[in-house]
Amino acid sequence: MKITKINLINFRNYDSVSLKLGENMNIFIGDNAQGKTNILESIVILALTKTHRVGVSPNIIKFNKKKAKISGVVRKDKIITKLGVEITEDKKIQQVNNKEIRKVSDYISNLNVIVFTPDDLDIIKGSPNIRRNLLNIELSQMSKIYLNTYNEYNKLLKTRNEYLKILFNNSIADVNYLDIITDKLIEKAIIIYQKRKEFIDMINDSIDNYYKEISNDSGLRVEYVPNIDIDDYEYENLRKKLKHTYKKKYKKELNYGMTLYGPHRDDFNFILNANNLKFFGSQGQQKVAILAYKLSEIPIFKNMCNTSPILLLDDIFSELDVKKRNKLLKLVSNDLQSIITTTDLRSINKKYLEDAYIYTVKNGNIERK
Repeated sequence: MKITKINLINFRNYDSVSLKLGENMNIFIGDNAQGKTNILESIVILALTKTHRVGVSPNIIKFNKKKAKISGVVRKDKIITKLGVEITEDKKIQQVNNKEIRKVSDYISNLNVIVFTPDDLDIIKGSPNIRRNLLNIELSQMSKIYLNTYNEYNKLLKTRNEYLKILFNNSIADVNYLDIITDKLIEKAIIIYQKRKEFIDMINDSIDNYYKEISNDSGLRVEYVPNIDIDDYEYENLRKKLKHTYKKKYKKELNYGMTLYGPHRDDFNFILNANNLKFFGSQGQQKVAILAYKLSEIPIFKNMCNTSPILLLDDIFSELDVKKRNKLLKLVSNDLQSIITTTDLRSINKKYLEDAYIYTVKNGNIERK
């Protein structure tokens, strides 16, 4: 999969931009706050219909304009697809080949992306919600079954939480209705557990190899941590385990007025030689671990989607020393389209830049070198 063109209208600090992207490496160079990250963000929105950026202005429409438009051309094998996302203050419209797609779940997967940013240290340091969100984004791109199941699970979860509150406040409310909701929730939860476990197992197939390639160290793995004790992810075992948990913890959930157990409380850890990197890893180890995790998604995308994703690396060189920068470029320079932002290319081996498209970015103006 390649994105061959990207067009922006009234997006962030850009009035109008039209870019042709190279088949392999694309590098955007410029000082901070010039608009480099906005290019990556536009591609993420074109893929997922929402931004990946936390802590920046949510208003992506250029000041004094009424709407923003992102469009692009994607090539997968010999199939050309035109994608578009139009954003106003009160709605968002996504299009495939100029046809509006009303359900986001029917739109996602037309463009597959993996994103690495300096904020990704929060994947290890931050709350479990950040790690669950990461799982959901990647699995939703890979599997419509997962995406639809996850959306249905959240609807049932909301209904169950509301009914737990009703039961707490109304002693004559029908408990049997809660059992019906719970059984439906369990069916969705089983699929989510199985898909997440399968995904993390596939991450572990290659994460340590990538970690070793970049750092010359080894012993990295990811540990899946559901909030119930699961020793077997086979359907019937999961069904019995969940039914037993909800029955045993009924009074506790009733008192809290919410569902306390299930995949919406999942977590996972980065383990390096038996140590949890959240507590025992240096910042350098954490950075490379996250990068190895993201790179490990590439073969999974190839296996599950029969295509390579597009790798988006925001300000990656400032996160790595010179040796690690060149080792990373060696890993991503073959058979993969990457889009990279940086403030400079000093100490980068020129052989990795021979076929790259290099752009300079200044005050919302982009020129190819």
